Amino acid sequence: MKLEEAATQLEALGNPTRLRVYRALVRAGEEGLPVGQLQDRIGIAASTLSHHLHRLISTGLVTQERQATTLICRANYVAMNGLVGFLVDECCLDSQCIGSEEAAA
Repeated sequence: MKLEEAATQLEALGNPTRLRVYRALVRAGEEGLPVGQLQDRIGIAASTLSHHLHRLISTGLVTQERQATTLICRANYVAMNGLVGFLVDECCLDSQCIGSEEAAA
C-alpha cells in the first residue's frame, strides 16, 4: 500500500461519524447492511449517511451492491487488512520491540 492511499483512508476514518459507520459495517460481517438498517443503527439523516458513505466508498474502505431496490453496504476487508498491515508491518524495524523479545524467549 502506498503512503498516499493509507493517508486518504485514515483521513476518511478520522471523522467520528464515518468511523461509526465503518465500525458498524465491520461488525455486520460479509453480509453487510442495507442502507436503511445502517441509518437506523447510526441514527443520522439519510443525506448525511449518503455523504459519509460516498467518502468511504471513494477511498475503497466500503463497497455497495444493489439488490433489487435495496443498497447493501459492506466493509471491504481486503482494504481494511491492507491498511492495518501498512500501519504495523514496519513495527520496531529500527529498534528492538519488547513484544519481539518476549516472543523469542
